[in-house]
Amino acid sequence: MKKKLRIKKNDEFQLVFQKGKSFANRQFVIYILDKPEQDHFRIGLSVSKKIGNAVMRNQIKRYIRQAFLELMDDVKIGRDLIIIARKPVAEMDFFQVKNSLIHVLKLAKALRYNAKFQNPRQK
Repeated sequence: MKKKLRIKKNDEFQLVFQKGKSFANRQFVIYILDKPEQDHFRIGLSVSKKIGNAVMRNQIKRYIRQAFLELMDDVKIGRDLIIIARKPVAEMDFFQVKNSLIHVLKLAKALRYNAKFQNPRQK
């Protein structure tokens, strides 16, 4: 992901946690903070050591980043999003992760319109 689309600093994470709203499903918690002056969205990722070893955590982060790359045109701009992965994510493949992210983004009304999930394996 491009640098302008990432949240890395602790101060920025804390601002979203304190002033943002949270939405959750079984796999993810998302905190969203509106920033109307921003002409793009930014994401920050948090994957706990409780979920697995470094290889597993990095794989989950790659899945989340790839899902957001594919959903880039569907996510509303002017927002900071913090995505926190929960334990069930460790047993999911990419398509399940993307579907779960779409679900929680719909709950948060963070999508411009209803993004459709297409699993190429289920045709």
